[in-house]
Amino acid sequence: MTEKHGGDRESGESSDGMFLSALGERVRELRLRRGMARATLARDSGVSLRYLAQLEAGDGNISVVRLRRVAHALALPLDEVLRVGPGPSPELARLTQFLSRLSSADLGLAASQVYGAFEKQGRRDRIALIGLRGAGKSAVGRLLAQHLGVPFFEMGEIIEHSAGMTLPEIFSLYGQGAYRRYERRTLDWIVENNERFVLATGGSIVTEAATFDELLGACFAVWLKASPGEHMKRVIAQGDRRPMMGDDQEALKDLERILVSREPMHSRADLTVDTTGLSVPETFAELRRRLEA
Repeated sequence: MTEKHGGDRESGESSDGMFLSALGERVRELRLRRGMARATLARDSGVSLRYLAQLEAGDGNISVVRLRRVAHALALPLDEVLRVGPGPSPELARLTQFLSRLSSADLGLAASQVYGAFEKQGRRDRIALIGLRGAGKSAVGRLLAQHLGVPFFEMGEIIEHSAGMTLPEIFSLYGQGAYRRYERRTLDWIVENNERFVLATGGSIVTEAATFDELLGACFAVWLKASPGEHMKRVIAQGDRRPMMGDDQEALKDLERILVSREPMHSRADLTVDTTGLSVPETFAELRRRLEA
């Protein structure tokens, strides 16, 4: 037992030594790639010249804080400095550096374009239904998933299960920002763990640019469109009496404004199906026909 522990310790120490040696080579390589003298890196990082010499020789057990200073002086992220061993291809390295400079919204747009160019068939296997509440996303989505023999996901239900509370409680206790984070994580989880599915999204997902861009890149988006009056009629039929509690004409106007404001985003969908005047079975039949055309 004791001998085994001693062997493990020696093996670990050997592994640590190899890592420090590789890290030293990595720092020296990056410094030379930048055209920096060791003295210049010492000055810019605030790490002593002697310590840098030990680090590059593989003898310096450098702290994370000091290594972070070295990375900053090299104008590189810390994880790039720590990437010892065989590195990525030059093309991938350049692409990674370029993407790291993009904002969250632009990164989502870039992902959408890349997915669209290289994963067209894969996107067809992942159908996401978008549209306001009352469009029929849940009812039609379940029928479509059953027909295709794939899982059906209701984004709101997954968020509630993950948070351990209802959507109104999330908004009330933690605000819209928390809901958006749950929404993004839910989409990431669904896409990463399922090759084929039908997803009924939340009505406002189109207003969160980065999340919507990711959805468009990873999924085949279908906008279930309906007139304002049709939306209101369906919401009331679902048991929500809120539109009837105030001025119904004003509520209808508000709904019209929402539809108009979101139309540019909804129109980015791969397919649009107008469900006005159609029952759920009729909408499903029309969607199925359009998808199989």
